[in-house]
Amino acid sequence: MSSDVARCDRGSATVWSVGAIAALLTVAAVLVQLGGVSVARHQAESAADLAALAGAGRAVAGAATACERAGSITDRMRVHLESCRVQGWDVLVEVSARPGGPLGNVGVATARARAGPVRS
Repeated sequence: MSSDVARCDRGSATVWSVGAIAALLTVAAVLVQLGGVSVARHQAESAADLAALAGAGRAVAGAATACERAGSITDRMRVHLESCRVQGWDVLVEVSARPGGPLGNVGVATARARAGPVRS
């Protein structure tokens, strides 16, 4: 009887191993995608900061020049400049970055920044 049970159980460890490996690969893929989302968020934040600073450096030349400079920075950093405006001497920008992979179709990471002279 024990030999019959052994024959019925043959290969069950392989099935369990394949299932465990599939589960681990799924978890790893999800973690990689979440890492991509985090990278997109950091990229958007960095680009917004740099674009606002670059625009503020050109604010004396007018809003068009400041926003043109901010746009050139976001283009180089491969993010999209959603909005740019000059309020007094401050430049306010909003940018978006799309994560890579399948989650890129789900949504975008956005960031806002403001730069201008220090008020005393």
